[in-house]
Amino acid sequence: MKLFLDTANVAQVAEVAEWGVLDGVTTNPSLVAKEGKDFKKTVLEMCKHVPCVSAQVTATDFAGMKKQGEEYASWHKHVVVKVPMTTEGLKALKFFRSKGIKTNTTLIFSLPQAILAAKAGANIISPFIGRLDDAGEDGMALIGEIMQAWCQYDFDCEVLVASTRHPRHIADAAMLGAHICTVPYDVFKKLPMHPLTDSGLKKFLADWEKVKK
Repeated sequence: MKLFLDTANVAQVAEVAEWGVLDGVTTNPSLVAKEGKDFKKTVLEMCKHVPCVSAQVTATDFAGMKKQGEEYASWHKHVVVKVPMTTEGLKALKFFRSKGIKTNTTLIFSLPQAILAAKAGANIISPFIGRLDDAGEDGMALIGEIMQAWCQYDFDCEVLVASTRHPRHIADAAMLGAHICTVPYDVFKKLPMHPLTDSGLKKFLADWEKVKK
């Protein structure tokens, strides 16, 4: 399973990329606004660290998405154009696929939406599981439905589990066969951690000190 970092902070991308496990980055307008940095410069800096950076369009109509997406794609070969799940977005997905521009469809909350995006030409779809959980639904159940449907058809489209909130989400996504998980920085920092690892290492080092004496 590929692991993406969900951030617009270049320093965070550089840090996690050094671990040797980071496959990409997802950004969105909210994350970019939070950092307060130039959008294009931020995207280009992140492209130095990973081979896949999702840059989201802010237009809501096909013409606007087409214009923004073509511009983003021209910045760097690692840029993936992020498109919202709307009927105008479906038109954009079809256009971008015909031009060889890679896309990521965001704000997926149902299996029918996932199917439509894949059929329209999305390279990646992003179901938001955490937001479904917040609404009283079972976000991971949607991932199970999507992966079951994907087994029936030859969709050229990866499933990216978005809006992850804790390490268990990543573990469950992996067991369901999801292709990608995008993970917030604070959650990513928890993935290598376990209290038994810490206590075990502490004991090993303490015992080694006894041997050295």
